[in-house]
Amino acid sequence: MKFNYSLKLAAAALVLGFSSCTVDEEQVEKVSVSKDTLSKIYDMGFGTNDVQVVDGGYLVEGDIFLSEEQLNTKHDHKLLRVGETEQYRTTNLVNAGTGRNITLSIDPSLPATYVTALDAAIARYNAQGLLITMTRVASGGQIYLQAAPKSAQYLASAGFPVNGNPHNNIKIATRHIGTNPNQAWFTTILAHEIGHCIGFRHTDYMNRAYSCGGSYTNEGASTVGAVHIPGTPTTADATSWMLACIGSGQNRPFNANDVTALNYLY
Repeated sequence: MKFNYSLKLAAAALVLGFSSCTVDEEQVEKVSVSKDTLSKIYDMGFGTNDVQVVDGGYLVEGDIFLSEEQLNTKHDHKLLRVGETEQYRTTNLVNAGTGRNITLSIDPSLPATYVTALDAAIARYNAQGLLITMTRVASGGQIYLQAAPKSAQYLASAGFPVNGNPHNNIKIATRHIGTNPNQAWFTTILAHEIGHCIGFRHTDYMNRAYSCGGSYTNEGASTVGAVHIPGTPTTADATSWMLACIGSGQNRPFNANDVTALNYLY
């Protein structure tokens, strides 16, 4: 997630980016992205502005990880757009069956305040009575939370489900989050990244300028899917937990449209 500069002068939301890594990692971050790679990213339906080179792949739209394997896999184009600001999901979802528990674990070196926020984010999902439930475990979680490289240009990042399983990793830019963050704000950030892990795209997928400021951003065609979720609005949704950017201290618990989207998918 990235900071919204229009709401805050120095803070960023799930997309902005802050970093912590080795010198080698910082050098990798500065490598330019080839036109061929940008074309593949565009074809997958993601914006190509400020694409970052990260370990194992690329970071797009501020907080979404795409692996080299994902970029080079043959895709079936599925371009489904109904409007400009509805809730969107990918074609990659978690196979929930008749019910499934997703486990999450967090690097024990991270501050205790991060554990508290993770528990609160999990509670937000579990309160919805979905087919998927979530549990924090001491180690070996299906989704593992860890510190991002020092050079990270985002607050937190994640990816989309693979083969019916949630994306297995959330990276947190500790340098920018700090050791004692506003808990409601940080809970929202973690809930947002978990949303990506189970298949949600940004609510303002078709125009991230809505939450991030700046110019209109068209994210192109889509091979992972940008599927409108029935029952969600066709007008701007100012409080959705899956907006691309967040202002400093903002809290975005699930609103009515978010609940509709969650219940429709799970």
